[in-house]
Amino acid sequence: MTEETPGFDEQPDVPSGATPEDAEPKAAPSSAEDGAAPAGDTAAAQSAAQIAGLTAQLDQVRTALNERTADVQRLQAEYQNYRRRVERDRIAVKELAIANLLTELLPVLDDIGRAREHGELVGGFKSVAESLETVAAKMGLQQFGKEGEPFDPMIHEALMHSYAPDVTETTCVAILQPGYRFGERTIRPARVAVAEPQPGAQPAKGDETDAGTAAADDKESGGPDEG
Repeated sequence: MTEETPGFDEQPDVPSGATPEDAEPKAAPSSAEDGAAPAGDTAAAQSAAQIAGLTAQLDQVRTALNERTADVQRLQAEYQNYRRRVERDRIAVKELAIANLLTELLPVLDDIGRAREHGELVGGFKSVAESLETVAAKMGLQQFGKEGEPFDPMIHEALMHSYAPDVTETTCVAILQPGYRFGERTIRPARVAVAEPQPGAQPAKGDETDAGTAAADDKESGGPDEG
C-alpha cells in the first residue's frame, strides 16, 4: 500500500518534451463569435417587423382620417343645404305675410282710386291716401292694367265682353279694377272689359288689294265706261 504524500496535488501526465502550456486544458471557442451573425439577422428581422407594424398602423390611421374627413365634409354640405333651405323658407314666409297684408289693403286702395276719379281726394284725406300708397309701393306692391293692351287670361279677368271694328285681337278696352302684383306673385288680376274683332268688319287683305287695283284702273281709264 502506497501512502499519499500530503501537500502535493496530482498533475496530469505530460508527455516528454511538452511545455507547461500544453498541459493546460484549452478553452472552447467563444460562442459570441459563433452567434454574431445570427444575432444581426434577428435584429434586422425585428426591425423589419416593427416597420411593417408601424406602416400598417399608419395605413389604418390614414383610412380612419379619410373617413372622418368625408364625414365632416358631408356634415358641412348638409349644414349648408339646411341654411339655404331655412333662408329660402324664411324669405317665402316673409313674402307670404307681406302679400296677405297687401291683399287686405286692396279694398282701401280701390276706394282711394274711385275718390281720385271723382275729384274727392282733397285735404287731409289726400295726404293720408298718398302716404298709404307710398308705403304700399315701398313694400313692393305694383299696379297694372291699361286700356288698349292685349287681353292676357293669366293677369286679366274679363267681366264684360263686346265686339269692336277697330281691334285686331282681343283687347282690354276698359279697366274696371286695376290689378296688383307683389314681386312675381299676382295678388289680384286686373278686372277688365274686353272687345274682340267684329266678324266681317275687317276686309281680308286680298280683297283690299283687289279693290285698290280696280280703283286705280278706273282712275287711269277715266272712270267706268258709260253705257
